Amino acid sequence: MTEAPRFLHPIKAPAAHAGLAVTFDAPLPLDCGRRMSPFTVAYTTYGTLAPDAGNAILICHALTMDQFVASDNPVTGKPGWWIDMVGPGKPIDTDRFFVICANVLGGCMGSTGPSDTNPDTGKPYGLDFPVVTIRDMVRAQKRLIDHLGIRRLLAVVGGSVGGMQALQWAATYPDHVKAVVPIACAARHSAQNIAFHEVGRQAIMADPDWRGGEYQQHGVRPTKGLAVARMAAHITYVSEAALQRKFGRNLQNREAKSFRFAPDFQIESYLHHQGASFVDRFDANSYLYITRAVDYFDLAEEHGGQLSEVFRLNAPRFCIISFSSDWLYPPVENKRIAHALNAVAARVSFVEIKSDKGHDAFLLDEPEMYAVIRGFLNHAAGAP
Repeated sequence: MTEAPRFLHPIKAPAAHAGLAVTFDAPLPLDCGRRMSPFTVAYTTYGTLAPDAGNAILICHALTMDQFVASDNPVTGKPGWWIDMVGPGKPIDTDRFFVICANVLGGCMGSTGPSDTNPDTGKPYGLDFPVVTIRDMVRAQKRLIDHLGIRRLLAVVGGSVGGMQALQWAATYPDHVKAVVPIACAARHSAQNIAFHEVGRQAIMADPDWRGGEYQQHGVRPTKGLAVARMAAHITYVSEAALQRKFGRNLQNREAKSFRFAPDFQIESYLHHQGASFVDRFDANSYLYITRAVDYFDLAEEHGGQLSEVFRLNAPRFCIISFSSDWLYPPVENKRIAHALNAVAARVSFVEIKSDKGHDAFLLDEPEMYAVIRGFLNHAAGAP
């Protein structure tokens, strides 16, 4: 969902089993009432699975991230998006833990999504792809975990939309996960955040090259609309303080204002760069589907709005992490989850980290976050 981090430490990437994928023929029931068959889940793994499969950690990725959490992305060539978090000796230590990260259902990095071929028509799904939910994504992940022979995950960890998936794991499969680490997320998507997503979707659909979602069949891509969607979304990932510190009102490669509509300010040029680089690695229809899945997310909806009821039975251990300057999923939303868990006497820790980096802080150099996650996972695994 967010910009790849700048790496402030020497990179020591773990060995990965890259390019893995498994196709399931048994139909996957979806919340929309449809069933998907066959469907593919693409994933990577790091480390070695213990003989009792008790050291497995599932990492759920954010909106526009992918399964290449700690290894080079084959499309961009860039290092994994959480290379400072996952690897030998790192907070999620691949010398001890077996780490799995799967591309979400509806994505565009190998898991079945709208750009894939519809077996019924022989053409790309486009808008014939069913609308999926966060719970559908987790159902697909559960199929993968079963396929790998893992009965119970040691932990599910995720930030932003990945944190929502982690919460959904605790709600749907509480007996199959020991500990959950939701970071910078919420138990439901707010009206403001739905509004931002809708602006992005409308930008994509207004692009003449979108062609009603059938752009692949016409050999074009709605790059302008997708770039604008990314630009609008990226503003929500950073704080005002971070933008002011990095850019202020500084001009971009000029001494005076141009009195034209080309980018005058550094912040404008930065957003243009974010949009242009994003369209090279992401599919427009996947963006529509995944943002819709996030908008539909409301963990307490089926419990009369009572979030505590979600966790009343067999709640895993929780470590909830938020950031003080995150206005996309502010600390109050994370505290709401902690309060709901407290209400049913579940085991929960809550940490609010003081940071002016905004929502993207979970992807950046945050030593306190590293220490909290390392300590929590070690304790969950039974280590001193």
